[in-house]
Amino acid sequence: MTKKKFPLKRLLEFYDEVLSLPHRTEVARELRDEEDLFLLLLYSDMLGIPNPAFYYTLELYPHIIEKFHEWHLRMGMEKSPLEGIRCC
Repeated sequence: MTKKKFPLKRLLEFYDEVLSLPHRTEVARELRDEEDLFLLLLYSDMLGIPNPAFYYTLELYPHIIEKFHEWHLRMGMEKSPLEGIRCC
């Protein structure tokens, strides 16, 4: 009869997994909401909302264009809803 050892590190990983499992979707939703708010802040001037930092946020445009594309597809829009942004 052989006794199988259960390493402590593996036990801690399992414990962490059990604790985080029910909150995983909640955390993912919170992160997605924060990204949506960030996109709104970046493109607020194009939506007609005055943004005093628009000049500086314009520099982020090349880095954010893929996330914007994912966002409008997730919202059910085939094409970009903003005239100034060509992502598709």
